[in-house]
Amino acid sequence: MKKNDLKHQIHEAILACQEKQAEELTVLELEKGSGAFTDYFVMCNGTNPRQIQAIADAVDERLEKLGLRTAHTEGYKQAEWVLLDYVDFVVHIFSEKARQFYDLERLWKSAQHIEPSDLLRKAKKTKTSRTKRGEVGKNQQKLQA
Repeated sequence: MKKNDLKHQIHEAILACQEKQAEELTVLELEKGSGAFTDYFVMCNGTNPRQIQAIADAVDERLEKLGLRTAHTEGYKQAEWVLLDYVDFVVHIFSEKARQFYDLERLWKSAQHIEPSDLLRKAKKTKTSRTKRGEVGKNQQKLQA
């Protein structure tokens, strides 16, 4: 999968979380040599089981519109820690208590913390620079012809 496609999918998951008022939204980019089974973690909190399930539903629905389905879902009924596995990234939706207890940020402390807004900017910047290079290339071809 192209890096920009992946970042776009992660951005869509983030937007779904934000639409349901998820708290403490964090993105971790996991190191290639760390033995991680995925490239990114998207993590957030919900304030109660109903909100946690609503966040999970919103992420699932939004990504399904892009043609992306979860490879695995865990913890939905209990709604203490819902895990949505999209292979290249995993969305973790916690209760505040579960997030403090499991403390994935500490367990994956070598991962790079990425601000959700930065993730979108990087994806847009790369798309823009490709477009500009493409236009320059077309103009050069016209001049040569």
